[in-house]
Amino acid sequence: MALRPDEFYDHALTAADGERRLPLARMTEWGISPFEQNGLRVAPLRPPVLPEPGRHDDDPSDCHACRNQDEGVWFNDRWRLSRIKGVGIPLALMLYPRGHYDMGDLPDELAAELGVLSAHLVRHVEALPHISRCHVYRIGDGGAHLHVWLFARPEGLGFAVLFVASIPAAYISTRLAQALWVLAIVVRYPLRRVAARDSDTSA
Repeated sequence: MALRPDEFYDHALTAADGERRLPLARMTEWGISPFEQNGLRVAPLRPPVLPEPGRHDDDPSDCHACRNQDEGVWFNDRWRLSRIKGVGIPLALMLYPRGHYDMGDLPDELAAELGVLSAHLVRHVEALPHISRCHVYRIGDGGAHLHVWLFARPEGLGFAVLFVASIPAAYISTRLAQALWVLAIVVRYPLRRVAARDSDTSA
């Protein structure tokens, strides 16, 4: 049986130090870790907050994702894909259902499409020049409208670069913007609209 929040907190404290700090995660020892263990420490444990505070976009009538359904680089009747600007990696995308759903609310048909669409996007992002991996994330504690992150990891720089925000915007070339057009065409889902977004990325 799962522990109650207070029980889980008390259990976690048994592994913490006198400042309520847990040991570093084992992944900080991995070669792909973006952090060095020396000088790194975990923030003190905080007691659970109940009831949990609401998330952004809980109310469909006041949902940012729903209000911006015509913004993006690719659309069909059920999904839209947008590009995240101002990041320190070559390309960051976000995939949204057009209806107001979270992951657990998706009808089975949309859930199946999410898997297929995510796989197709990964293939085409990884086919872009000098991109080795496409990392896919769903977190969900910030916003209630499902949003799936796709990060293009540059060739030769490893996982740690995803935490770097200082790569010049000029690194995102017009060639990459043109590749987005190709990506949208070959995803194999009916296109509603593809918009060029290369005016602010030309080197």
